[in-house]
Amino acid sequence: MFRDRPMAAFALVGAMLTTALAVPAATPARANPANCQNPSDPGEVNTETPWHQRWLAPQRVWPFSTGAGVRVAVIDSGTDSSHPQLAGRVTNGFDALHSTARGDVDCVSHGTAVASIIAAGRQDGVGFHGLAPDATIMPIRVSERNANEGPGATGDTVTGAVFARAIRRAVDDGAKVINMSVTLYHPDPDVEQAVRYALERDVVLVAAAGNQHQDGARPDPVPYPAAYDGVIGVGAIDRNGVRIRQSQIGPYVDIVAPGGGVVAATRLVGHAVWDGTSFAAPMVSATAALIRAAEPNLSAKEVAKRLLATADPALGDAERGYGNGVVNPYRAVTERLTTGAPVAQPPLPDVPYDAAAQARSERWAVFGRLALWIGLVLATIAVAVAALAVLLPRGRRTRWQPARPSAPPAPPREIDEPEEIFFRVPTSTPRG
Repeated sequence: MFRDRPMAAFALVGAMLTTALAVPAATPARANPANCQNPSDPGEVNTETPWHQRWLAPQRVWPFSTGAGVRVAVIDSGTDSSHPQLAGRVTNGFDALHSTARGDVDCVSHGTAVASIIAAGRQDGVGFHGLAPDATIMPIRVSERNANEGPGATGDTVTGAVFARAIRRAVDDGAKVINMSVTLYHPDPDVEQAVRYALERDVVLVAAAGNQHQDGARPDPVPYPAAYDGVIGVGAIDRNGVRIRQSQIGPYVDIVAPGGGVVAATRLVGHAVWDGTSFAAPMVSATAALIRAAEPNLSAKEVAKRLLATADPALGDAERGYGNGVVNPYRAVTERLTTGAPVAQPPLPDVPYDAAAQARSERWAVFGRLALWIGLVLATIAVAVAALAVLLPRGRRTRWQPARPSAPPAPPREIDEPEEIFFRVPTSTPRG
């Protein structure tokens, strides 16, 4: 981590916890390496823009830096240099497991995925690409299997001696940034000395914070090298900005980055979806490469401070595993830090006095007030004229007499039903 932290002894565990969700392709691009006991299958090509690229928006920073000229060592399961988006961006590297050349072979895709998040090139029809596409990947191979394959898994894996050898080889071969997505759960003196060796030679060290969160049942195991002073420990968040369940909590988490359901390359061809702090760490390593390419005179300590100071606010605080916040590549490259006192600006000059302009201003003020009063008078006259126009014709009709209210109409008379009347009709008497 990037502060002094205590060390505690735990069993050695690899933190390369992955989840590959894409459907594998049917035909690999080339034969498996001879020393791959249980090689992973390649994935399908991803055509949509992954959420973490929309979140970090690396295209905003590319006018300022693409990572060109910066070597990033990826200490992992190796990196497949034949992947179409990594071809020409990966050196031969080093196999620290067997102390031989050729770290550009990957049996399980883990290291290829990590490297691709840093430096995968843009390709037509492919939505995924790296954050620092012009950086150079230096693969240092320390494992042939994933940690979640269980005790029956075959293939060699990392030890403290192998890890220390890998760090020293990366420094000696000119790496300016080292990404470590492999985690040891006990302090190792060889690894600690190798970390100091790298820091003394001005190398930025970035490490995954581990995927062994205990959900409050007991404290999380301390991950190394993330817990060593001078190493930037990285936790993982999902697309909602929330820490993923397995991302560990502790003072070794300095910063967080997308690491839940992120798209990255697989060995040979294609892509898969991955989970874990292993894939959040390269987001920070890529940002460090962008800074080092933009400002090569900055020291490793200054780069680390820039990363933490320009992080965006997170949904949780450091005690809940969010560190200083979410990495922001654009801010990290474009914003500057200063330790100097604020510089006092000189006082503003006095405005020169112009007598003629002052006189004109006063005259316009008088004219303005006069125009206001004239407007009010004219408005009053207009209202009076309108009232007279309504009242004069009515006065003439009433001969200027007050109008009297007319009597209300008489109510209708009620007529009783007439009684039946009999009339006697006289008859004439005949004359005899």
